[in-house]
Amino acid sequence: MDKRWLIVGPSWVGDMVMAQSLFKKLKADQSSCTIDVVAPGWSEPILARMPEVQYPVVLDVSHGEWGWKKRLELGKKLRGRYTHAIVIPRSLKASLLPFFSEVPERIGYRGEMRYGLINDMRMLDKQRLPLAVERFVALGSPISLEKPKILEPELTVDPQNQQQLIEKLKLDLEKPVAALLPGAEFGPAKQWPAQYWAETADALTSQGFQVWCLGSPKDCSVSEEIQQLSNCEILNLCGQTQLVDAVDLLAMAKHAISNDSGLMHIAAAVGCHVIAIYRTTTPDYTPPLTSNCHILRADLGGDDSLQGIRELPASHSLTDVTVEAVLACLNSSPAETTPASESAN
Repeated sequence: MDKRWLIVGPSWVGDMVMAQSLFKKLKADQSSCTIDVVAPGWSEPILARMPEVQYPVVLDVSHGEWGWKKRLELGKKLRGRYTHAIVIPRSLKASLLPFFSEVPERIGYRGEMRYGLINDMRMLDKQRLPLAVERFVALGSPISLEKPKILEPELTVDPQNQQQLIEKLKLDLEKPVAALLPGAEFGPAKQWPAQYWAETADALTSQGFQVWCLGSPKDCSVSEEIQQLSNCEILNLCGQTQLVDAVDLLAMAKHAISNDSGLMHIAAAVGCHVIAIYRTTTPDYTPPLTSNCHILRADLGGDDSLQGIRELPASHSLTDVTVEAVLACLNSSPAETTPASESAN
């Protein structure tokens, strides 16, 4: 019998891109299965770029909202459609919709008192599965001590939308494109300093690249600061495009230099060479899922309290990734991880 999957997806851009590895695994196991993904409305265009997904199931609740009535009403509409469900988030509210939908087999990790709501409860072994994507993919298989095989995300590029963007934004592709992705959720601690971005843009321009800066409207201020600090022309696209447009724009870039962000994962999923800069977060949990990348890490100076914080204290021990280390990645073999303490030497 063909399995009909209902997947409760994550709520963040990068996590949703990584979740495609789970969808690909399910399709590899049974090509005739169907996969629908419960997700916020913003993710619908991104899910449309994943050929494994049949339909997005948009759940109209804000992040953190219980939305009990909305989940119940949607669940009633979905009854009888699915044979299996996977709940990626570990919250109680995330497990409500498959339960209300009366999906017979509901798989998820033990979380917030979800007994009964999840009837195939898994224990999460963080040491065996250190990567977020491993935890996602493991839910698509019977319980095993083996690490799951990871199939890298691959978002579909839309040539027609690319051409429309070229015309609308008056893009000239004579010179190779280097994309700067300076934004990051959860505060400035994750963001490489604007001065470093500006110096990188100047160096890229001198090497014959054209420089694009991509991001959401929230990234406009930092992109404008980068432009002011630089001595070159930067095409600032922050706030001028939709999230799904980033898929097609990044597919036109040769390099993407990024903080740990959702756009970093999109760049990786369209085959762009990614230079990922990690400051107070770690690639040991959410690295770009591509072999065509360099991962550079700031040196926290042995201060574990800096790990995951939103804002750096006035006095801190962090030594940043250098501009020189980033530029060195342009012409070196990918998949090298360089701590800032080493790149500064």
